[in-house]
Amino acid sequence: MPHVKSIQQAAISPDASRVAYVVSGQLTVLSLEDKTSHSIEVEGKLEQRDPVWSPDSKQLVFLADLPGEAPSSQLWTAPADGGSPTKHADLKGNVDAPSFSPDGSKIALLFIEGMPRQSGPLQPMTPLAGVIGEKIYEQRLATIDLATNTVTQVTPGDMYIYEYDWTPDGQSWVATAAHGNGDANWYIARLYRIDAPSGEMHEIYAPKLQIAEPRVSPDGKNVAFIEGLMSDEGSTGGDVFLVPISGGKPKNLTPHIKASPSALTWTGPDRIIFRENIDGKSGFATVSTSGAVQQLWSGEESVSHASFAHDGATTALIRQSPSTPSELWAGSIGKWRQVTNLNADIKPAWGAARNFHWTNSNLQPEGWLLLPKDYDASKKYPLIVNVHGGPSAACGAHWDSHFMGPQSAMGYFAFCPNPRGSYGQGEAFTQGNVKDFGGGDFRDIMAGVDALLKEYPIDPRRLGIRGHSYGGYMTMWAETQTHRFAAAVAGAGLSNWLSYYGVNEIDDWMIPFFGASVYDDPAVYAKSDPMHFVKNVKTPTLILVGDSDGEVPMEQSVEWWHALNTFKVPTEFVVYPHEGHVFFKPADSRDYAVRSLEWFEKWFAKPDAETKK
Repeated sequence: MPHVKSIQQAAISPDASRVAYVVSGQLTVLSLEDKTSHSIEVEGKLEQRDPVWSPDSKQLVFLADLPGEAPSSQLWTAPADGGSPTKHADLKGNVDAPSFSPDGSKIALLFIEGMPRQSGPLQPMTPLAGVIGEKIYEQRLATIDLATNTVTQVTPGDMYIYEYDWTPDGQSWVATAAHGNGDANWYIARLYRIDAPSGEMHEIYAPKLQIAEPRVSPDGKNVAFIEGLMSDEGSTGGDVFLVPISGGKPKNLTPHIKASPSALTWTGPDRIIFRENIDGKSGFATVSTSGAVQQLWSGEESVSHASFAHDGATTALIRQSPSTPSELWAGSIGKWRQVTNLNADIKPAWGAARNFHWTNSNLQPEGWLLLPKDYDASKKYPLIVNVHGGPSAACGAHWDSHFMGPQSAMGYFAFCPNPRGSYGQGEAFTQGNVKDFGGGDFRDIMAGVDALLKEYPIDPRRLGIRGHSYGGYMTMWAETQTHRFAAAVAGAGLSNWLSYYGVNEIDDWMIPFFGASVYDDPAVYAKSDPMHFVKNVKTPTLILVGDSDGEVPMEQSVEWWHALNTFKVPTEFVVYPHEGHVFFKPADSRDYAVRSLEWFEKWFAKPDAETKK
């Protein structure tokens, strides 16, 4: 596979003159006027992240991470013109999201003092030991005075702050927050206003679902945010809402759009621009405070880290597609120009991409299909179905050198469907699998497979399915419902809802999807439970999981492996030490991908004599 340079973060200066971006932990500042650039170096050549501009565009704040198992970071500022950076603080613990106060005199940030591991449920969990629940590490809002370098913990010690935004006068913030364990309670976070001098918190809004992206209006009177059915912190989708900063009834500004907003920015006193997934594509739209929505742009590519200059029109963002690795672009929406050439000589090792639509019942799901490399319509090819995680997420048009790209390079069709429950077609579509996991979403996926079989030369004897998290669950579920797949790969799959409910670290996520806990309504879980139907499984299955996974603990994979072994189903089980729900060690990530490919290669070489039914 081609080795690309990936841009992790990017931010445009308020005056639209420069862009800061991060590649492999190295922070670079690029002039948009004369195209010159300079790298920012700190003592020890530490990995840098989270660059944010000062309101006057004269300096940057960023974090530099110290090596070691326990998180520890330094906070630095650097002049925009290339002068020497200044260190302002050493912070022992997990640090995120620095931002300048409106007058540029202070930095706010999120800080978990003394945290022994990286925060978040995707990270490897700390093994249980001692008195459980005795110590909770809360993420607090802190400030650093740039004149004195004084660090002040502002918010109470019993509240976990997830996201925040300054008010224009710099005297307060709005934030999403919840009491208790931060990994679990994002799903029940509420919206608060925080007084800067005292740290006192005032509740603004208690949502029905999950909320993200709180943003204060330029006049300081209102707060815009996204509310919807979300299954992972950071994977955002829903509708754009507006609520007075003093509290009151919220207004849904986008109740009927057939898209899923994921990030938003105020670009005027009554105008909000939001980034969205729209029918599997990336897009931008604007909505007024009265609720008038206007589509600005959409394209068959992936767009991330979009930031806006003060003029409300000039943007910088990272763009990529299945045929083009990530690069930095800048300009007005839809009229960007490429400003980096980090991957100019990189070409994909796989086939062309298609945004594929089909019909199931009264719905029109879509997904992304990679054709086999050197595709020849006169030949028959295997197909691998790649079910995304979530379920509140979506497959997009991005550069994939980990799964779908290699599948195509090996001569397979690679398909990533967006069934009901996914983002991209509005909130009603995203809520389409509520109390119905493995029902309509599974039927959508299989209808997509059938539509592909009619349109492309796919060998029905050589169908495979794989996925991780919700995709791992759907893989386990699929092999209990059909024998059409020749091979399956279940990564961090959920096999038994009852036992899962008792051992996972984020049980609050299930209530919006099922309406009650598994203890209060076991029947609604049982009908979606792979273990209830495990005797039906005949498909050879590779099972992969990290031993420190908190979102879908390793025991779920152990149960599935044990059951398949009991019923003599060909299976292989691999546990990766000290990995969480997401794999962070490059060697483990590569091994996971290669084992998956080898598993399909092995079983595709042994197709049944007749098509499986």
